[in-house]
Amino acid sequence: MKKQHILLALFFYVCAVIYLCVTTPISPHEAKIFYTQNNVLSTLMHFGTDIFDGFLGFRVPFLLLGFISIGLFYLLSKNYFKKSQDTYLSTTIFMFLPGILTASTLVNIAILVLPFVLFFILMYEKGYFWVLPFVMLVLFFIHETSMIFFVAVFLYALSQKEKKLAIASATFLIAFVVLEKGIEIGGRPSGHFIEIFGLYASVFSPLLFLYFFYAMYRILLREKKTLLWYISFTALIFSLVLSIRQRVYIADFAPYVMIAIILMLDVFNHSIRVRLPYFKKPYLIGFLSVIAVLGVSTIIIVSHQFSYYIMKDDTKHFAKRIYEPYDLAKSLKNKGLKCYDNAKGKEVYQLRYYGIASCSN
Repeated sequence: MKKQHILLALFFYVCAVIYLCVTTPISPHEAKIFYTQNNVLSTLMHFGTDIFDGFLGFRVPFLLLGFISIGLFYLLSKNYFKKSQDTYLSTTIFMFLPGILTASTLVNIAILVLPFVLFFILMYEKGYFWVLPFVMLVLFFIHETSMIFFVAVFLYALSQKEKKLAIASATFLIAFVVLEKGIEIGGRPSGHFIEIFGLYASVFSPLLFLYFFYAMYRILLREKKTLLWYISFTALIFSLVLSIRQRVYIADFAPYVMIAIILMLDVFNHSIRVRLPYFKKPYLIGFLSVIAVLGVSTIIIVSHQFSYYIMKDDTKHFAKRIYEPYDLAKSLKNKGLKCYDNAKGKEVYQLRYYGIASCSN
């Protein structure tokens, strides 16, 4: 992949996420955060609305975090790959992951955590160890599920016999226990184990997730285990184990697994570059198939509004909960109504954003 190709891909990525930010109505999750929560996500949303109007306003901080994440991922890829074409390719795949596109568009914790995780790994790889405790402190306060991150760093530090890193990560793990923060574990065996595979497929795209699973397993058995692998693999195992007993929120784990694109491409390169040209054909066909499915997933996300409005039975569309309150609000306003009493759950907050209050208030 050449430099002009990644620049073209970056242009399409920027256009796609800005288009999605501007045209996608407020989601139930975003509306609830905006009106009911008092955390860093809510603070950033209100800060954005003071700068820009419309849907872009409350999303612009997260859009910028998405751009920062792409830049950090590019720098981290340069640190892993000797060839520029590999850096360009891994960054392009990363920016068009469904999980990255949606995280850069819809308000969620993943895109807030992701740049700090990338920055931590990059600083570690560069040898700037004095920065690491400060990044760990930020992750400790902004994301309770970052406990996974500290477990991974602790295990890596033990394996590499890095005492300072082990002590720092262990300190934060103890703090999680003392302050009773971290992952809530409960429930009883249920059907969420199968569900987690579907969630990962939606983050990576189906074929890419299968290769992610394979790459993690292959590195476990045969390859060098880096800090990046420890973070991604630990998050994967935690999510699978937790899903046996409870529902898993994929946004809590996405920042730690999506960065594995670097490892996946590295495993692929090791497989294909040691073979003669004749035996490379099946690998190239497989690679093109994965990229094709990823491309289809990207198109589905970017064109979801169009598909929603042309779909005959929109009740089965994945964006129904976003567009139904938006269309309802427009219909009520066209009738001169400013209140509505039949909204349920998070739909109440979505209608509130559009200026439709409850008639009983």
